[in-house]
Amino acid sequence: MMARALRLAARGAWTTKPNPMVGCVIAHGEEVVGEGWHQRQGGPHAEVFALQAAGARARGATAYVTLEPCNHTGRTGPCAAALLEAGVARVVGAMRDPFPQVDGAGFARLREAGVVVESGLMEAQARALNLGFLSRIERGRPWVRVKLACSLDGRTAMASGESKWITGEAARADVMRWRARAGAILTGAGTVLVDDPSLTVRLDPPQEFVAPLRVVLDPGLATIARGKVREGDAPTLYLHAPDIKPPRELSAERAHVPVKGGMFDLPAVLALLAQRGVNEVHVEAGATLAGALLGAGLVDELLLYVAPVVLGDKARPLFAGLDIASMAQSLRMSIVDQRQLGVDLRLRMRPATA
Repeated sequence: MMARALRLAARGAWTTKPNPMVGCVIAHGEEVVGEGWHQRQGGPHAEVFALQAAGARARGATAYVTLEPCNHTGRTGPCAAALLEAGVARVVGAMRDPFPQVDGAGFARLREAGVVVESGLMEAQARALNLGFLSRIERGRPWVRVKLACSLDGRTAMASGESKWITGEAARADVMRWRARAGAILTGAGTVLVDDPSLTVRLDPPQEFVAPLRVVLDPGLATIARGKVREGDAPTLYLHAPDIKPPRELSAERAHVPVKGGMFDLPAVLALLAQRGVNEVHVEAGATLAGALLGAGLVDELLLYVAPVVLGDKARPLFAGLDIASMAQSLRMSIVDQRQLGVDLRLRMRPATA
């Protein structure tokens, strides 16, 4: 039942942000009488949909929910109260919700009303489902996922900057799905000037998603009046150095971030995005920004698309600025999964020391 609830929750990956993904199954023994998932921010929570489906059969049933039911009134009413009103006898939660307005209060209210409450079933899977939300709440920064495409010899572009296209259509379509689940797509001014990316989500076939915020790290606002990153319906945020005076005619949203030693204070960048409700940051940038994030220990996950092509030693590397002098200093990664996409190979990796 909990595995089913987790699969339901995952359906909201592109639409619930910045809220967590939540699924709920209501059952009498092995008979499912209602189920639902949180479909979009501001809409009913998973428990509400499941209770509506169950109707009167919710009385005396067990509710399996992937995250602790809320006990506060936000855009919707408290789910703990809805479960009590429906007469649910038992609630099995995968995990406690660390969000300050919940954080045990939902379970406590249910127990006080005489409902049997159990927690911890498939908790590891529930945490993995909402790793971005949990990162924002527990660490004060989003989950950082860096996407890179490279040749067999680890090169991302020719010396001239030419890089279209290293990978094939299947790999590029996969990138769109990762973009769709992100709260923000982060890049640097150099990438905007050289590649002129739009950084939008283009799904085939079209599906519902909340457009991620496009974030450009541009200390001097060199790209403010140009580029596809300004086009389309997706919002764009420019982050610049504190001492820069933006043009009077500037219409784009902007914010200043501290600069240390000529480089952006990257933890401050991530803290700012967390304050804006960003759970997952999808990074599509050049070797300088990718290397800076990796060197600072801020990369939580690496999406590496490897194409069966060789670009040569004059082509550009994956990461720049990493001062590694010995094998003992090497940054080791653990492979989470690997997948063949057309002729390309996708490796999803995390730092081995995490």
